[in-house]
Amino acid sequence: MKIGILGGGLTGLTIASNLKYDCEVLEKNKECGGLCRSLKKQGFTFDWGGAHIIFGRDKKFIDHLKKTLGGNWKKNKRNNKIFFKGRYVKYPFENGLSDLSPQDNFECLYRYLNNPYKKSTNFKEWLYFNFGQGIAEKYLIPYNQKIWKYPLEKISLHWVERVPKPPLEDIIKSSVGIPTEGYTHQLYFYYPKKGGIQSLIRIFEKKAPFILKEFKIKKIKKEGKQWVVFGEKEKRFFDKLISTIPVFDLFSYLENVPPDVKNALKSLKYNSLITVMLGLKQKKLSEFTAVYIPQKEFLFNRLAFPANFSRYNVPKGKSSIVAEITTKPEDNIWRLSDQKIIQRVINDLAKMRIIDKKDIIFKKAMRSKYAYVVYDKDYQKNVDKVRYFAKKVGIELCGRFGQFEYLNMDACIERGFDLTKKINSGRV
Repeated sequence: MKIGILGGGLTGLTIASNLKYDCEVLEKNKECGGLCRSLKKQGFTFDWGGAHIIFGRDKKFIDHLKKTLGGNWKKNKRNNKIFFKGRYVKYPFENGLSDLSPQDNFECLYRYLNNPYKKSTNFKEWLYFNFGQGIAEKYLIPYNQKIWKYPLEKISLHWVERVPKPPLEDIIKSSVGIPTEGYTHQLYFYYPKKGGIQSLIRIFEKKAPFILKEFKIKKIKKEGKQWVVFGEKEKRFFDKLISTIPVFDLFSYLENVPPDVKNALKSLKYNSLITVMLGLKQKKLSEFTAVYIPQKEFLFNRLAFPANFSRYNVPKGKSSIVAEITTKPEDNIWRLSDQKIIQRVINDLAKMRIIDKKDIIFKKAMRSKYAYVVYDKDYQKNVDKVRYFAKKVGIELCGRFGQFEYLNMDACIERGFDLTKKINSGRV
């Protein structure tokens, strides 16, 4: 049996490097990795998709990835902050209440303890219900509005397990200044010493039997019992097809997609990402790993400081910063030129007094059309219809935009492993 894998991102390469059958990976770009690509220029290393880190609750899984990386990994402790009213508040926000002004601290604690919300039917209500009005309105609602670019009252609860609920004890301790830690599953994380997050991709690439890069799919068709994938100059034949590419792209290559499935596909919502990467001649820019910015006045929603992930991400005596900008596909921000976006980011960073403009020695913007899955209220109904059709025609979907599910790196790899086991054992 020969298997075709569409997409050479993290999920596709995980599958290819573990299948016992003959397989090929078809990748449209010059290099593999998808959102897990890294850019190396002038001695700087930046991750395209923003701050990518290796973490998870499954120790065996983390140990496996460390073993895969060999000695090329470093353990770090999170030092994230939230920029709020000119202060740097400990992340998560509810664990840094004592960093707030006395009035803001009081309002957060009081509204948490005296919370009139009894239930939640959407994401906005869920934030009020679990965190109280103070924490919700001061940080969580504005930040999530900035991230999702979609009314929070129209976002479903399918994904809220990703946002851990704070225990009462931690909230009180946080308010009076007793140190607490939230989101403990990501308190310590791992990151490659050299090569950025793409160094993990390159290891999976070496294990994959065959990768055909710059293969731009034009059409996918079933001929008898075989799948035929048509490229610009050639076609490839497979007995089985696995797709890790965005479902929107996959379905555009298929023939005879029913109208109701097309409508469901059009109704699925996602956000895009622009990352602005700056290299600076300043020796030490910040002690932080990342900073979250809920204010509308600033273009970016998160900043990351690559040198604090690994010192090899910057030349000696230099520093760098990555600004992440979530956009709607084809919105006004997305339509701006790279030059204008970079300049707006530089101006915002200078306004926050994070950088001095004269220290910039490298600047670059990268765009990812498909970045974040948005869980609107009709998400489950529409994604089920899309997945059912793929299953009906015999295509296996896997990965964040293959399955259209908000999966972190660890979940993408785990989904790839799970599908590989099923295929290797003959269950799929």
